[in-house]
Amino acid sequence: MNQIKHVDKNDLKEKINFECETGNYHTFCPISCVAWLYQKIEDSFFLVIGTKTCGYFLQNALGVMIFAEPRYAMAELEEGDISAQLSDYEELKRLCLQVKRDRNPSVIFWIGTCTTEIIKMDLEGIAPKLEAEISLPIVVARANGLDYAFTQGEDTVLAALAQRPNAKQLDTPVEKVISPDKDYVEHVPLILFGSIPDPVVNQLTLELKKQGIRVSGWLPSKRYTELPLINEGNYVCGVNPYLSRTATTLMRRRKCKLIGAPFPIGPDGTRAWLEKICSVFGIEPKGLQQREDEIWEKLKYYVSLIDGKSVFFMGDNLLEISLARFLIRAGMIVFEIGIPYMDKRYQGAELQLLQKTCKEKNIPIPIIIEKPDNYNQVDRIRDMKPDLVITGMAHANPLEARGINTKWSVEFTFAQIHGFTNAIEVLELVTRPLRRNQKLEKIGSQRYTDRR
Repeated sequence: MNQIKHVDKNDLKEKINFECETGNYHTFCPISCVAWLYQKIEDSFFLVIGTKTCGYFLQNALGVMIFAEPRYAMAELEEGDISAQLSDYEELKRLCLQVKRDRNPSVIFWIGTCTTEIIKMDLEGIAPKLEAEISLPIVVARANGLDYAFTQGEDTVLAALAQRPNAKQLDTPVEKVISPDKDYVEHVPLILFGSIPDPVVNQLTLELKKQGIRVSGWLPSKRYTELPLINEGNYVCGVNPYLSRTATTLMRRRKCKLIGAPFPIGPDGTRAWLEKICSVFGIEPKGLQQREDEIWEKLKYYVSLIDGKSVFFMGDNLLEISLARFLIRAGMIVFEIGIPYMDKRYQGAELQLLQKTCKEKNIPIPIIIEKPDNYNQVDRIRDMKPDLVITGMAHANPLEARGINTKWSVEFTFAQIHGFTNAIEVLELVTRPLRRNQKLEKIGSQRYTDRR
């Protein structure tokens, strides 16, 4: 196992070393965001507008949910559509009326694909007319394969939601949250954005309540009809690193104030996230250091498995910076952080926490490579020989065949990894390949004797 020698703090780089390669994107298509968003927004229906290839992808990626009643469908473009021989408006109207009759959703999301971009299909122009005709909200989101990472599909959907003001939201003055509940202090409304499971929503909301902060709403909410009021001057804060477009929309279109905080992944990230929100509202945090220490105590077994082990991020889901920072804090050596796309403004606080973590651990800051070239990465992996590679599904089996432990990065996207109590889920995923190898070695070392 390769080890990075500890160096004096004065020798550490003051700035993070960023590089950019010209590799292809080897991630899922962003229309895969339908998989978790249709379950999150319970009164929605997602209509993906694309070709048969998009349909095959959805069948394969979402096929495991065959026993559930899905609230998504594929509007397949045929040769007639592409050659402009058919009326887009009439076809989409027919499909939406069928959806309204059969499913009665509160909102229909149109998910545009690569094909709709290429043929310049005017979904944004059609939607308002059709919405008025069928009396059902239609939200258009361009979640196509031209994006950097598959998780950015969620970003386009939330950005589209953030642009839709309700009539009661217009020209509403900013008011402080005044509650007779003594658990809360007076403060400007706070809206959190990012699609995470309801149990995690409740956990993070409760953590803020302990500090006297009331969450005025989440984007997205459990139901479209329960979307939070977003007014000028409200504070907003994200929970996922891939939502830079949503953050920009909330700031520019809705005139909200963004709280630039690290993301609540790992006990260290969750504490920093809570502390930053508290500082904005002028609240002195209570008990966060003790809370973080308690979680680290519960993680001791997992930390002992990865302490001193090395990890290499190939880059897939834009969670890489947050995960690397947490794993460094847990004692791992990060050789390289590959990431498909880097928004240094939106992830600025996370980058600062990464620097701080490396300084406190007295180790060099790992290199961050945007849009990495996978061929070059494989060469570097061969030279560095990391104990674990976190990679997209395309490269997992080839690397395993060469004796390299891997973990699918997509698993971190679907697992509950936010907040104090869910930090164990991250280490459970990271240590699984290492624990499996230990078991296999134990079995292989046992000697069987013939007792005939």
